Amino acid sequence: MVKQDKNCVFCKIISGEIKQEKIMESDSFIAVLDIKPTAKGHALVIPKQHYVTLLDIPNRLGNEMIEFTKKVASDLLDKKLGDGFNLVMNNLAVAGQVVMHAHIHVIPRKDGDGLRFLTRV
Repeated sequence: MVKQDKNCVFCKIISGEIKQEKIMESDSFIAVLDIKPTAKGHALVIPKQHYVTLLDIPNRLGNEMIEFTKKVASDLLDKKLGDGFNLVMNNLAVAGQVVMHAHIHVIPRKDGDGLRFLTRV
């Protein structure tokens, strides 16, 4: 049985209550396009079970989550949506997490796209 939160927007997407464009799916994860993308192809990797942060995800799912994320990133590159990519995971509000359901952003990047992340020069 999949543990879900009836008030969580991602749980509603997983259950089909809210329609969102899925780009990939496994038994444990889905990947959907972000509704407010930073770049074309910006995807979210979301566990099907409700976990709030990375720390809540059981270790047994860790490798599976990375493997699934690698497939999503590879697919975005194969589709020529970027020449590279960023992986971003915000954990809790102070770190920028808006939806309190663990998820990884896969953001395709192109040379000169003007995007900046947490970097120091």
